[in-house]
Amino acid sequence: MSFDRSVKIAPSILSADFADFGREIRAIEDQGADWVHVDVMDGHFVPALTFGAQAVRAFRHHVKTFMDVHLMISPVDPYIEAYAEAGADMITAHVEAESHIHRTMQAIKATGKMAGVSLNPATPLESIEYLLDTVDMVLLMTVNPGFGGQKFIPSGVEKTRRLREMIGDRPIHIQVDGGITPETAPAVVAAGADVLVAGSAVFRGGSVDKPEIYGKNIRAIREAVEGAV
Repeated sequence: MSFDRSVKIAPSILSADFADFGREIRAIEDQGADWVHVDVMDGHFVPALTFGAQAVRAFRHHVKTFMDVHLMISPVDPYIEAYAEAGADMITAHVEAESHIHRTMQAIKATGKMAGVSLNPATPLESIEYLLDTVDMVLLMTVNPGFGGQKFIPSGVEKTRRLREMIGDRPIHIQVDGGITPETAPAVVAAGADVLVAGSAVFRGGSVDKPEIYGKNIRAIREAVEGAV
């Protein structure tokens, strides 16, 4: 995938209908999603328990764009190969989840996949300063990870701005995840984010039988950030 800083909307299928993932994925892509964001949770690193590698493999058959797999699990390293083989395009691991996060990034890269590193809201940017030459994306959490529908933490805007300065001219995406809506998205995009994860804000009010609502919600986010780019 060639690098560009255009704003990408990545709906989180954590907010989709769990009984109909195939049609849900096709619906959001048909309605303008750029990436499909898959939140993997283990009930240990975060409170919720979601998708194993077999589920991600099943999703892959339906994803035509880009499958962005966010591992909210600890440990991470033993499972990297399984999620790579399941078809992830990008695998993101949390800096808080492993003692040797540089090794984790190397392990992801060794599978041929793109590597992302994620930080929880209270984790300082200095923790990844020496990783920036090894990653393809930094994911900043703007809620505490573990479940959808939470309120955006405003300090994420300044954190995004500082990260953008740290990255400089490196080809690294900045993804922001948590509480992203048409109201909160412009500030993080103006600060430097180029990938916006949105769950509730995309899926609210729609369904596979009313996919046009997904399209309306995606367009609302995209139109809100147009002036911020």
